[in-house]
Amino acid sequence: MASAERQRHIVELVAAAGEVGIAALADATGASEMTIRRDLDVLAERGVVERYRGGARSLLRGVEMPYGARSADRLDVKRRLAREVAALVADGESVLVDGGTTCLEVAKVLNGRRLTVLALTVHALGVLVPTPTLTVLAPGGAVRPGELSFIGSMACDAIGRLRVDTAVLGCCGITAADGLTAYDLDEAAVKQAAIASARRVVVVTESAKLGRTALARVCPPSAIDLVVTEADAAPAEVAALTEAGTLVRFVDG
Repeated sequence: MASAERQRHIVELVAAAGEVGIAALADATGASEMTIRRDLDVLAERGVVERYRGGARSLLRGVEMPYGARSADRLDVKRRLAREVAALVADGESVLVDGGTTCLEVAKVLNGRRLTVLALTVHALGVLVPTPTLTVLAPGGAVRPGELSFIGSMACDAIGRLRVDTAVLGCCGITAADGLTAYDLDEAAVKQAAIASARRVVVVTESAKLGRTALARVCPPSAIDLVVTEADAAPAEVAALTEAGTLVRFVDG
């Protein structure tokens, strides 16, 4: 098991149980206890877990994993998802790119194309280079720590003045019952503004987030035109989303 995958599994195990001992984590991952200790040190530096003698407790129960802990996780998957989403966007379109690590990969793929891109994070602005063919817009407003996403009334008002062809949104959780959800209330408000200003709404997400529900409701599934996710997404959740009126497109590994 690669270190990034193992650390992700450790985070999930500790978050699910609240706290887990080193020996149990070693058994669950097949790694040595020395390796687990090193992993826990890394995760503690990222603010994901709190170390104690013999184990670790989660700092993530009910909250979003910090951006730094997500940024390098499953990059190959995020890049495949990003390429699939970018292929849906035609030259000459206006595109809104949401926050999150997967949407950052979308911004990277869109860079250099003949488009108008509204970037909702400082991270995305950092990878988009304005050219005679690429127009880059930013909504302004307050910047959320860690995520570096634009939030607040200024951001929502600026988005509301536009009409974009496609909004590419990230995902904290999505179910047929609860629709699209977010961990942060301010982020949810920005997503709602994006949906209201878009002709087409595309949600890009890893398959693990299908079936999850976060704190803040964003929209019902009927407001989403397409979900782009991995081929191993739960069939029951995919069927329920499809029945609710949302198309689902898969990206193979």
